[in-house]
Amino acid sequence: MTDVHPNLRAWLDQLNPMVAEQKARGVEATPQMVRDSLAGLTTTFVTRAPELPLVRDLLAETPDGPVPVRLYHPQPDTARPVMVFFHGGGHMAGSVAVYDPIARKLAEATGMLVLSVDYRLAPETPYPGGLTDCLNVTRQVWAFLEQAQVPFERRLVLAGDSGGATYAATVSRQLAGNTELNLSHQVLIYPSLDYTMDHPSITGHGDGYLLEEPRIRWYFDHYFADGEDRRAASPLHMPVPDGMPATLVITAGYCPLHDEGVAYARKLEGAGVACQLKDYADMIHAYLNLEDLVPETCSDTYNLISEFVGR
Repeated sequence: MTDVHPNLRAWLDQLNPMVAEQKARGVEATPQMVRDSLAGLTTTFVTRAPELPLVRDLLAETPDGPVPVRLYHPQPDTARPVMVFFHGGGHMAGSVAVYDPIARKLAEATGMLVLSVDYRLAPETPYPGGLTDCLNVTRQVWAFLEQAQVPFERRLVLAGDSGGATYAATVSRQLAGNTELNLSHQVLIYPSLDYTMDHPSITGHGDGYLLEEPRIRWYFDHYFADGEDRRAASPLHMPVPDGMPATLVITAGYCPLHDEGVAYARKLEGAGVACQLKDYADMIHAYLNLEDLVPETCSDTYNLISEFVGR
C-alpha cells in the first residue's frame, strides 16, 4: 500500500499528539468547535484565492425560505455552463465563506459559472433541512440566474466534497432525467455516501488521519435528530434511476470514506451510468482544504474535474 504523502505525514505527526491530549482531558466537541476548526484549517492551508471578474452574494428564494448563495462568474460577458457546489463539513460545519477559495478555484479551472450554496447546518437544522436547501436551489437554478441577470448556458453540473457530496449525489438522483435542468455531470470529492458506516475503511483509516470514526458518528448523530432511517437516506443504498448524470468519484487512499466512494462508483457502473473513479492513494480526507501541503495533487484534482466536465 502507498504510504501517506510525506508532507501530510509530517503534519499528522504534529496533529495527532494534540488530538490525543484533548481526548485524554475529556474535551468534548461542540458544533462551534468543529466549525472553527474547519475554517482555521482552510484559512491556514488554502492561501491562494484566484481573482475573478464577478463574485456576488445573493439570496435564492425557495419554498422553504431564502438560501444564501455566492455566485462566481469567470467570464461575465459570456454564457457559461453552471456548477452548483455544496461544501463539506459533515452537515455541521463549513460555509460559503470558508469554502470561498475552493469555489474560486473550481470556477477558474472549469471556466464554469459556480454557485456555492450556504445551506442550513445541523444541529440547529437537522435532517433533511440542508438537503432541502440544496434541492430547492438546484430545482430553481435557471429562474434564479435569470433574475440575477448574468449570462449562463443551460447545462448543469453538481459538485460537492465530503458531506456536500452526499447532497450532490442525493440531488442528482432526485432530479435525474429532468430535461429542463439538463444535468450532465456530478463530481463527488471524497464523498460520504453511506450513513450506516459499514465499510472496512471506516475502521481501517478511522484513527490518525484527520477525519476519525467517532467524529463521523458524532456528525451523523447530530444530523439525524429524530431516529430517521439512515440507510434509506444514504445515496449508496438508493436505487439508481434512469437519467443519472455522468459521475466522477474522487477518493483518498487514507480516508475513512474511501470504500463507500468506490462502492458507489461500482454501483453506478453496474447500472450503466458513465462513471470515472480516481483514487489519490497517498491522500487523506479534506486534502483540498490542506492545499499548501499537497499543491501538486490539488492542482491535478482541479484539472481532472475540468477535463471531466468538459471545459
